[in-house]
Amino acid sequence: MIRVRFLRSFDESLAALDRKHQAKARAAVARLLDYFSGGPKPIGLGLRKLRAPYWEIRAGLDRRVVFALENDLATFIAVGNHDEVRRLLKS
Repeated sequence: MIRVRFLRSFDESLAALDRKHQAKARAAVARLLDYFSGGPKPIGLGLRKLRAPYWEIRAGLDRRVVFALENDLATFIAVGNHDEVRRLLKS
């Protein structure tokens, strides 16, 4: 079983989105967590390893959810566009 943690940066970046993008991000996270709990592999989420321990999933065409996966802990870090994700990884 995977433990889940949401950082303040995730909550703040999610709150900055409009309702439509918030809903897409929440749905993407829910599908990923379902997969972690033994559900089917999520098709269309674009689950991709960025660099250890960071991963991303799609929350729409122009938004990504970034999380770290270490052992049995998934830490959700931020929601953003491609440029925001790139800046986050550089910091």
